[in-house]
Amino acid sequence: MTATAPLFGDTPCRDSRFEVRELWQDMANLPHNHPDVGKEFLLRQLNEELNAMEIAARNLVDFPDEDWGLRMALARQCSDEARHAIAFRRLLEERGGSLGQYPVLNFQFRIMTSIPSLIGRLAVSNRSFEASGIDAIQDGIQTSKRKEDAEFVSLFDQQLADEVQHVRFANVWIRKMIERDGPKAVMALARASRTPMAHSSRSSERTSSRTRSPTTSAGRRASPRTRS
Repeated sequence: MTATAPLFGDTPCRDSRFEVRELWQDMANLPHNHPDVGKEFLLRQLNEELNAMEIAARNLVDFPDEDWGLRMALARQCSDEARHAIAFRRLLEERGGSLGQYPVLNFQFRIMTSIPSLIGRLAVSNRSFEASGIDAIQDGIQTSKRKEDAEFVSLFDQQLADEVQHVRFANVWIRKMIERDGPKAVMALARASRTPMAHSSRSSERTSSRTRSPTTSAGRRASPRTRS
């Protein structure tokens, strides 16, 4: 009998400032009209950017013999995601929020690190999840412009430019890996496509806090996959 891969990997480390929860129902889930809804969004977004950085870093560690060009792209993604996390933290603190003010989830990291192949992780994390987030970030930019929130517009603009590149390099390298590894790569993609993250990232209700503006009601709900 073939062993079944675990649904979740290990939980990423967080220091004592973070209150980590495992279930969506245990999150704050503030109503849209709550005065702290924006702060809670920023904190959750900050943590999701950390998750994205940690996934890219784990890919470097878990696949040390991969092509140097792909490893460089992953290293650049680490830098991008770290910069996003810093930007969200800066805005959070400027608006009176703080680390640990509300709980966070690390669901995305735990799902991604349970996928055993790099091509599978690129397909689910970069090509599926981040690609679906591009439209949502664009929606957030337009909503923030209507609210005349220049800080959010600037932050989302920077995030959008980077996410496009993350999707692009994943598409390029997935094609190269299929050409190089043939049926083995195709089978790894098929296995990764059956993960809950892959299905939820393609769903019509894109509710991850990572890709929604806090000024929309949908943006106040993170899907159960929240990234981590």
